[in-house]
Amino acid sequence: MRIALAGAGAFGEKHLDGLKTIDGVEIVSIISRTAEQAAAVAAKYSAKHSSTELEDALARDDVDAVILCTPTQMHAAQAIACMAAGKHVQVEIPLADSWAEAEAVLKMQQSTGLVCMVGHTRRFNPSHQYVHNRITAGDFTVQQMDVQTYFFRRKNMNAKGQPRSWTDHLLWHHAAHTVDLFAYQAGPIVKANAIEGPHHPELGIAMDMSIQLKAASGAICTLSLSFNNDGPLGTFFRYIGDTATYIARYDDLVDGKENPIDVSGVAVSMNGIELQDREFIAAIREGREPNSSVAQVLPCYKVLHDLEQQF
Repeated sequence: MRIALAGAGAFGEKHLDGLKTIDGVEIVSIISRTAEQAAAVAAKYSAKHSSTELEDALARDDVDAVILCTPTQMHAAQAIACMAAGKHVQVEIPLADSWAEAEAVLKMQQSTGLVCMVGHTRRFNPSHQYVHNRITAGDFTVQQMDVQTYFFRRKNMNAKGQPRSWTDHLLWHHAAHTVDLFAYQAGPIVKANAIEGPHHPELGIAMDMSIQLKAASGAICTLSLSFNNDGPLGTFFRYIGDTATYIARYDDLVDGKENPIDVSGVAVSMNGIELQDREFIAAIREGREPNSSVAQVLPCYKVLHDLEQQF
């Protein structure tokens, strides 16, 4: 399986690290905003090609699939371009920042039959997989999810503390993780409410947000998001259910009393990004729909669209 990766920033390298662990995968091409960065990352991961233009990778006959870790605003158009070139594609979350663009990506996937997967990583973190397995076994039912997504991003900086060329978004990026995960764990969302705080004078986005969700099952979710919170950083999920309480912090899981739960046997890795990439590669090889396909996650983007109309 020969892979091109576009967007060789902090998150792009997480994918490259994961791909290195998968048998039979070759990293062929690295695309980045500057030629210097593309060449440096290509050398680090032994890729034979680097460029600043995605089209250069799509024109290669030794590229089977593309992983997009580019700015949010480029995701939909680039995913469509990949499939138009006959390449399978995994596009990092979010799929798009509008409902119309999300629908357009699904339409292209359906017309080509190619694998189009979206990086909804929470479906793949061992912590959330553990809870999902208990749900599907009938041993646990979600009553409420209480979620906090907190960062300190009053400037456009990435996870490495480097300047970012685009502006992140609480609703279309960070809320997408929880909206999709809540539906994945509790069932289809039937009601959604949202309010936002003041907009940043330079970034032009709301820096604080509160979202309420209700599933058809009756389960509820309360999501608090902030770019103003000076620690702790990240997203923390509290599952309150009929038989247990769980707290998930990325790949780690504890019970309601903070006792660690061993999730090392849930999957072949403890790295959610690697597991996500393994699913992408496996779906292509097996000719099947992947978990977190564009069709499966599309309802999340309809909820985000409906929430945006409330602001």
